[in-house]
Amino acid sequence: MPRKSDSIPINNAKLDKRVKLTDESRQQIKEEYETGDISIHSLSKKYKVSRRTIQFILFPDRLDKAKEQFAERRKDGRYYDKDKHREYTKQHRDHKKELWNKGLLEKENNDLERE
Repeated sequence: MPRKSDSIPINNAKLDKRVKLTDESRQQIKEEYETGDISIHSLSKKYKVSRRTIQFILFPDRLDKAKEQFAERRKDGRYYDKDKHREYTKQHRDHKKELWNKGLLEKENNDLERE
């Protein structure tokens, strides 16, 4: 039987561990890079993400190309490891359960219903 917390979305980027950067951080990265004072490598260290993540933020066309390549390569079964997928899913569900037990998911959804 699924957990109650499994069906409730995490609508807060600060609580969702899958989100590496907030929209504000993405905008700051773009602004900092446009000044020309900081490199992609420095930005990746500053925000603790990979250089590729920074490149995808700065150059969205590269992200689109990477997604196309990923979809093409995935057709033959590459990139899927059932054991890793199960472990990531379990970790995410445990995190959501923890948020549910603390009352953070419930509060969030009640706040959304009132608006």
